Amino acid sequence: MPRLFKALAPLFLLSLLAFSISPLLSTPISAQELTAQNRDVDAQDFLDQGFQQINAGQVELALESFQQALALFQETGNRQGEAYALVGLGRVSEANQEVQDALSAYEAALPLFVEVGDRPGEGIALTGMGVMYGNLGRYEQALGVYENALAIFREVGDRQREGDVLNNIGAVQNSLGQQTQALEAYQQALETSQELGDRLGQGITLNNIGLVYDNLGRYEDALYYYQQALSILDELEARASVGGLLNNIGAVYNGLGQYEQALDYYQQALDIRLELGDRRGEGVTLNNMGLVYENLGQYERALASYQQALDIRIAVGDSRGEGITLSNIGLVYDSLGQYEQALDHYQQALAILTEVGDRNRSANIRSNIGALYTNLGQYQQALEIYQQALAIETEVGDRAGQGITLNNIGTAHEALGQHEQALSYYQQALAIRRDIGDRRGEGVTLSNIGVAYSSLGDPEQALNYYQQALTIRREVGDRTGEGDTLNNIGLAYTYLGQSDQALATYQQALAIRAELGDRAGEGTTLTNIGYTLDELGEAELAIIFFKQAVNRWEEIRGNIRGLTLEQQQTFTDRVSDSYRRLADLLLQADRVLEAQRVLDLLQVQELDEYLQDVRGNADTESGVALLDPEVEISNRAIAIGYELAALRAIPVAELTDEQRQRLAELDAAQRDIIQDFQAFINSPDVQALVAQLQGDVREQDVLAELDEFINLQNNLQAIDQNAVLIYPLILADRLEVVLITPFSEPTRYPVPVGRNQLNETIVAFRQALDTPDSNPEAIAQQLYDWLIAPMASDLEAIGAETLLYAPDGALRYIPLAALHDGDRWLIERFRINHITASSLQDFTLPPTVRPPQILAAAFSEGLFAFDVGQRSFSFGGLPFAGTEVENLVTAFPGTTQLMNEDFSRTTLEPIMDSHTIVHLATHAAFVPGSPRDSFILFGNGDRLTLQEIREEWRGRFNQVDLIVLSACETGLGGDTLGTGEEILGFGYLMQEAGAEAAIASLWQVSDGGTQVLMDAFYAALNNGYSKAEALQRAQLALITSDQTVLSGERGERADYEVIDLRTGQPLSQSSDLAHPYYWAPFILIGNGL
Repeated sequence: MPRLFKALAPLFLLSLLAFSISPLLSTPISAQELTAQNRDVDAQDFLDQGFQQINAGQVELALESFQQALALFQETGNRQGEAYALVGLGRVSEANQEVQDALSAYEAALPLFVEVGDRPGEGIALTGMGVMYGNLGRYEQALGVYENALAIFREVGDRQREGDVLNNIGAVQNSLGQQTQALEAYQQALETSQELGDRLGQGITLNNIGLVYDNLGRYEDALYYYQQALSILDELEARASVGGLLNNIGAVYNGLGQYEQALDYYQQALDIRLELGDRRGEGVTLNNMGLVYENLGQYERALASYQQALDIRIAVGDSRGEGITLSNIGLVYDSLGQYEQALDHYQQALAILTEVGDRNRSANIRSNIGALYTNLGQYQQALEIYQQALAIETEVGDRAGQGITLNNIGTAHEALGQHEQALSYYQQALAIRRDIGDRRGEGVTLSNIGVAYSSLGDPEQALNYYQQALTIRREVGDRTGEGDTLNNIGLAYTYLGQSDQALATYQQALAIRAELGDRAGEGTTLTNIGYTLDELGEAELAIIFFKQAVNRWEEIRGNIRGLTLEQQQTFTDRVSDSYRRLADLLLQADRVLEAQRVLDLLQVQELDEYLQDVRGNADTESGVALLDPEVEISNRAIAIGYELAALRAIPVAELTDEQRQRLAELDAAQRDIIQDFQAFINSPDVQALVAQLQGDVREQDVLAELDEFINLQNNLQAIDQNAVLIYPLILADRLEVVLITPFSEPTRYPVPVGRNQLNETIVAFRQALDTPDSNPEAIAQQLYDWLIAPMASDLEAIGAETLLYAPDGALRYIPLAALHDGDRWLIERFRINHITASSLQDFTLPPTVRPPQILAAAFSEGLFAFDVGQRSFSFGGLPFAGTEVENLVTAFPGTTQLMNEDFSRTTLEPIMDSHTIVHLATHAAFVPGSPRDSFILFGNGDRLTLQEIREEWRGRFNQVDLIVLSACETGLGGDTLGTGEEILGFGYLMQEAGAEAAIASLWQVSDGGTQVLMDAFYAALNNGYSKAEALQRAQLALITSDQTVLSGERGERADYEVIDLRTGQPLSQSSDLAHPYYWAPFILIGNGL
């Protein structure tokens, strides 16, 4: 559970006044002694002046006075005066929040007081040290020096300072979670001030007693003491203290969930602080008002209040307050699912609080960062930072912080499936929270214990803990926690097979989470409702909630693009099942176009994971649209929950008669739903809406009106090549293939092959293609039977010529061109153009037709060895790469040629955009993982990663029609493949850089095969064929050994020859290159039409 920081009235109360230390003169003195004595008098004047200035808040003037006093006392050797001047400098450093400097000054003063036997001064220095130890979170050391100071003040009979130190001891014990001991110390301090008739001291101590009860969650007791304190301080007209006390009373009402009263007291406190010009106090109260708005779920108002507080705290130099408010701003963004912003503010807060030495709060922020990592699915990182926090909290004795962090460690273990370990940590947290009276925290941990028991297969025990948690969370006004626990209760009912009760409880959870703007919580509950309805056989209703869940995840993903790649990937891994299940249900319902949109989101999502900042277009950014009947059903299904949640947020005592009656009606309505949710589902009006989503009515009336379907068809029609769009989706139990054509509705083809079997076949096919000695036809035919055969008759009926292919997952590692129908390779029947996602590709733009201006570069000789990440690479020059480039120079006069050492980033990059084709005959490795691990190797040994391409090459190819990488390698992970996001990423980056299309190889071809294929490709391109058709004809030339396929429409010939690497002599064209090892690895990505 993240921790919010509220700021209360000051806890450390010692006021150091001016001290007269001039000695009594009783014997004659020399002139020299008189001069020294005069200097002592001057020093005393500076000292008195300094204390007057510091008490008046004139910090800079006080600094000058104390420095002059110190110099004069040191000059005359007055050790006692030197000690008091150091105390004054400690006060200045304390006012400037320079905690370590203040501590050093007090520590320097202490031995001087001991040396001259000044016991009161010794107590004063010890007290100053205690205040600084407290500020540093070194509470045990603080207690030690306070006890010594207390003994001294009792010894010398200084009752006033005795009371002050008792107050300070109480404050430290309160921070340590030792509330009983704190109350004892405060009681002694109160008795002392009463004996002295010190009304101001009584008021301050009563305030501090109230703080203890506030921390214990005993809000009524806290209010009792605050009201006594307020009566005294009002009587004394101590306006500054009254402002602090009103602030504290506001905090109590905030804790009670009585937010209107809290805001009223905070406003009173703010008015006084504005009246007095107390800028620091103004920042405190504005920070606390932000807490109220945050608890109300009014996040925009909370941020506004926090920002006001932050501006003031920066202006007055309140570094600790600045850190506190930054942390609270982080919590707002955390609640909104804007994790990038949250992490940024947490890190700023942590840096500041660490710098000022606030170990207690820096530990708390570490715990908050750990909770954020948990939300992102980075559980090991969360555990590491939780352990750091716990070590600090244990060392400084922060019991409340330990309770929070132990609870959070439990959540990380729970997420890792380590349920017994989670329970152990939860029980430790629960014991602490009950011991210190932390009711809000107790509710959190009880709910988490319920989660652990649910995971251990004991939902009845889980329900017991959830109900205890829910009672507490409602009692303390923890709305966020109430939503969390209701969601968990719904899960428990689901596990118990009580689906109707689960759905009714989810309704309440969803209402609260929506009201609070908790996007992540909404997404979770919407997903749970979707799965529950799916299990009930209500697929059409399940789709509604999965759609809304996906839209919540899309909102969150849009807000975390600045986080690290790993953080984005772990979040997406957590939520991607929602997308796949939604697509699955839509396909089963024959709602193919809507499924295609979800598939498109998946493609963009995978690109975004890999590259970051891939935003798709306006369609994908808007998520998944709900049809009108879906919106109405959704509203009806959760309307009761929304209204119930709103009414239950009002304290019972404040409900009007009408509200009480409405609450009773809603409770009864919800009981009806719990008793028979099927009655709601089967009601005539809901069924009428569902009917609009089914069968012919939906296909004719709804689907035909979808703008995106019309846009897709227009896109395909604009190509004028009988093009179709193929979208496969790999599911756990089957393969779904979606076909979209220019003139008919989209069609789905379910294929009964599960993910594991398909992936095993893909690996086997890839291995068969990696050597020219194998026979891959059997595996190629199996994949054809799964991917193409189900739609073969439809492709033939419409006369399809071009396949636009958006492969899913591991299918990206194999060439569609190399599938075999038992008679021919697929490339012999169709042109094939890979796309990243239909939303990222516009085929309505006419292809660019202009004479090629080629920049050709090659790495043909040399050797480079290096490490990238955890991998070692050793690449030698490619002899045929030189021939490949030389042939281009011959075929296309004017080609710019860069070879080996001349082929570097500094020579290539400035001239890339002055060419229409950039051909790089060199090694490139595209590997799963980070874009930093995939690279292109230059002839001089330079390397360019995909990450650098993303950052540095955007817009560098605006005049470029085609990028060719003729010696790439992919799938370098051994026998298992990734999801192919690195291949998808390369194609996308080339388009982002401005190129129309890119050609890359899936594996590196040796023995001159690449040179032959490239020669054939450019020969066809030179004869006027489009990029896709030129590649197809080049591949056909290798398959059939027939160069005539490269000839142009006007009969232009296209000759090339194959050179034997060993002899350097031409070889006769044969079927030696007909194996797909040579021609199949090359894929065209982008607009090659």
